[in-house]
Amino acid sequence: QAVPVDQAGLMRENYTPGDIGFDPLGLKPEDPEELAIMQTKELQNGRLAMLAAAGFIAQELVDGKGIIEHFTA
Repeated sequence: QAVPVDQAGLMRENYTPGDIGFDPLGLKPEDPEELAIMQTKELQNGRLAMLAAAGFIAQELVDGKGIIEHFTA
């Protein structure tokens, strides 16, 4: 069922942000509670990755060496 064109921003009742229906391996849990737990874990994982990337950038700004240069030195 399509969203009416004259009501911009209106969302469907069953809309979940980021869920485009692509799950070829069937990894999405059927239980709503388990899905909420998985979404929370994924958000926390993404936040940790952003902190790690910020650390790499800060290190490069401090000493002028890239990430690879630190491994070879």
